[in-house]
Amino acid sequence: MTTTVIVGGVAGGMSTATRLRRLDENMEIIVVEGTGHVSFANCGLPYHVSDTIPKRSSLLLQTPQSLRARFNLDVRVNTLATAIDREAQTVTLVGPDGTSQQHYDYLVLSPGGVPIIPPIPGIDRALTLRTVEDLDAIKEQLDSTNAKSAALIGGGFIGLELAENLVKRGMDVTVIEKAAQILAPLDPEMANIVTKHLEKNGVKVITGADTTAITEKTVELKDGQSINAELVVAAIGVRPRNELAVQAGLEVGERGGIKVDEQLRTNDPRIFALGDAAEKIDAASQAPTLVPLAQTANRHGRLLADIIAGRDDDRTTVKPTLGTAIVGLFELAAGAVGWNEKRARAEGRNVRIIHLHPMSHAGYYPGAAQLHLKLVIDAETDLILGAQAVGRSGVDKRIDVISMAMRTGMKAQELADVELAYSPQYGSAKDPINMAGFIDDNILRGERTFQWYEVEDAINDGWTLVDVRTPGEYERGTLPGAVNISVDELRDHIDELRGKKLLVNCQVGLRGHIAVTILSQYGIEAANLDGGYLTYSHGTQK
Repeated sequence: MTTTVIVGGVAGGMSTATRLRRLDENMEIIVVEGTGHVSFANCGLPYHVSDTIPKRSSLLLQTPQSLRARFNLDVRVNTLATAIDREAQTVTLVGPDGTSQQHYDYLVLSPGGVPIIPPIPGIDRALTLRTVEDLDAIKEQLDSTNAKSAALIGGGFIGLELAENLVKRGMDVTVIEKAAQILAPLDPEMANIVTKHLEKNGVKVITGADTTAITEKTVELKDGQSINAELVVAAIGVRPRNELAVQAGLEVGERGGIKVDEQLRTNDPRIFALGDAAEKIDAASQAPTLVPLAQTANRHGRLLADIIAGRDDDRTTVKPTLGTAIVGLFELAAGAVGWNEKRARAEGRNVRIIHLHPMSHAGYYPGAAQLHLKLVIDAETDLILGAQAVGRSGVDKRIDVISMAMRTGMKAQELADVELAYSPQYGSAKDPINMAGFIDDNILRGERTFQWYEVEDAINDGWTLVDVRTPGEYERGTLPGAVNISVDELRDHIDELRGKKLLVNCQVGLRGHIAVTILSQYGIEAANLDGGYLTYSHGTQK
């Protein structure tokens, strides 16, 4: 009998196990999991803290008993794999009944990630949120101490989701982020929208903050601030759990991810790796990357089972990853796919940036909310490198559509021709996706745009700033030194504008585009501020 041992019983590992059983009824399949639970909904853990998900049992999708009954799997919880003997093809297991050696024909490593714990004095008091046991520890502390204040060290997805749910418990919550912004997948002007929303909902956000110590009741920052924190949670991120692979002499990458080929094999052909512990291939650069996302782990588990079961064809080759993700915070969603602008520029790409701020569906239909959308485009190929969206509704839809466009190699200009379901309560006749394609087409046909962070350079280079909004909008805030000539009155001022280089702005970019088309036809050099004053205000927000 062929034996497959799977280390790790959550997303990637359990997807491998159940798919493998569906393909091979006779194989011995053993799953070992270091915690007391398998196949649990770790993405749902923060929501039980506030009882948004009221029943803890709802998060426990399967048990060893249910997996035995349905799939005939030998699932061993509270069992650690501590060593691999590649020559003997055995793995050392330490569990409730002691230490044993388990033979394998195939070994699958899906141990997940380990929370990053910085070397801060007092860090032992900080909890993490990765497992059901972590959730229980947080709930027990909150319930037993009746804590009223909390500090989350880290402004990523888990830290912010936990912040929301602690506020829902009535707590005073502070998010402490060492970087200049929260939510690393977003660019600053997009992340700032989320920051403002969090603050409106009672979360204090401190960025550029270096935590120097954790005391019995506070978190101390390098700038002298002392944050009240009866509960402290370290939510800085995860690193690959690679100790077992390193011990066995398997290759790991610069960031610690287990190296695998396009069929998830390590440098030992009998050993595979997937999930948060394994490297992926980035879709834009084709370079190794780390992507700790459940959807990717689940898909790779299915592929890996096919490979072990002998379905070795072109359909069992792992595709490069786009890293599509979304988070919801106080009814505001923030989603991203692919590279942000920071990453693209760091990689030396010549990029074209598009911001737009349409409504989530037809503005005349009740419930429409503003959507903030950003595209990062390769200026040489017109391929989409990434996108970000923030808004109360419609974020997931647009990010998903762009993810599909990227997967199929669609150019940004082609978004103009995407046919999307339209009814006033769901979208617009000119959907934001189509509008992004229109804007890209305008730029490809010669319209020049400036980004929010290029305004000062434009002023220094002799560009005159013209705000083409209404006087009322202009009075509520404008660019430094901008003169106000509304787009509807622009033709009356052509003579005084001749001979100048004009950088025009409106609120979101549409009237600015109209102004540029008017001025250009009168022979005046003009450019539009991409995303208008709204993007500028987001980018310069303090």
